[in-house]
Amino acid sequence: MAEEDDSDVEAWRSLLVAHSRLVPAMEKDLRAAGQVSLSWYDVLLELNAAPGRRLRMSELGARALLSRTRVSRVVDELAAAGLADREPDPADGRSSFAVLTPAGRNALRRAWPVYRQAIRRHLRAHLTAGQCRQLTALLDQATAGADTSLRGQASR
Repeated sequence: MAEEDDSDVEAWRSLLVAHSRLVPAMEKDLRAAGQVSLSWYDVLLELNAAPGRRLRMSELGARALLSRTRVSRVVDELAAAGLADREPDPADGRSSFAVLTPAGRNALRRAWPVYRQAIRRHLRAHLTAGQCRQLTALLDQATAGADTSLRGQASR
């Protein structure tokens, strides 16, 4: 009987270990520099990239790297800090928009150099540029199937 190839299981384990170690290291660097948390940064970054620097909460939940419930809490925290606003959607009273404020853009700009340096310290210091590109391509390829299956679930 041939041995089963568990390289996929090992790859999955390595991905989880990398995530569990790199995310807290990045978070620590941002906090040590007095910057916004990584979850705040993620939401601010998505809002900054959106047309008009605003997204429906449901869109933000789909784009951010947080759970939809956590996105709602983060937007509330950002609003309390003056970095984002929540605006009702006049076309749909059940939904609202998250809107980036000028103070939110400034916080994002201030955090960027620290965020970039943390990426270099925790990833680029251990991988070449070519390896980083290869890792990006491999992860994009792996997640393409998950993105497709999640869209199919959402339409049900």
